[in-house]
Amino acid sequence: QIPVGTEIEGMNILGLVLFALVLGVALKKLGQEGEDLIRFFNSFNEATMVLVSWIMWYVPIGIMFLVGSKIVEMEDIVLLVTSLGKYIFASVLGHFIHGGIILPLIYFASTRQNPYLHPDALCLIFPLFFVSSSATLPSMIKCIEENNRVDKRIS
Repeated sequence: QIPVGTEIEGMNILGLVLFALVLGVALKKLGQEGEDLIRFFNSFNEATMVLVSWIMWYVPIGIMFLVGSKIVEMEDIVLLVTSLGKYIFASVLGHFIHGGIILPLIYFASTRQNPYLHPDALCLIFPLFFVSSSATLPSMIKCIEENNRVDKRIS
C-alpha cells in the first residue's frame, strides 16, 4: 500500500527550516522593529540551552534507575554481566576510534594542523568522543564562542 497525500504522517522538517530562514531574513530586513523579536528568540535559545544542561545532569540518574530495575528482574546475572561487558567494550572502542582517530583525521584534512597539539580542536573533538552530539551542543557552542572567538550569530 502506497501512502498518498494526507496519509503521510510526520513533521515537515524542510518546511520548518525554510520558514525559519525566511523569518530570520524578514526580521533582519525590518531593522530596528525586528530587534525585539530577535532578542526574544535569543533569550529563548539561552533558556533552552539551560534546560538542556539540566537534562544532561539529571538523565544519568534516571537511566541508572531504569537499568537497576532491569538488573533486579534478571535471573542469570553472569549472562548479564558478560553481555554488558561486551557491549561496554564495543562502545568504548567505537568511541575511541571515532573520537580519537576519525575526527582528528577530518580536522587534519580540513586545516592541515595537528589536532592533538591544538587545544581548541581538542575542546571540539572530545565532547563527541564521550557522548552524543545533541547532548554536548551547549558545551560545544560555548567552546566555539570562547576558545575560537566565533561570533555568537554564527555558532
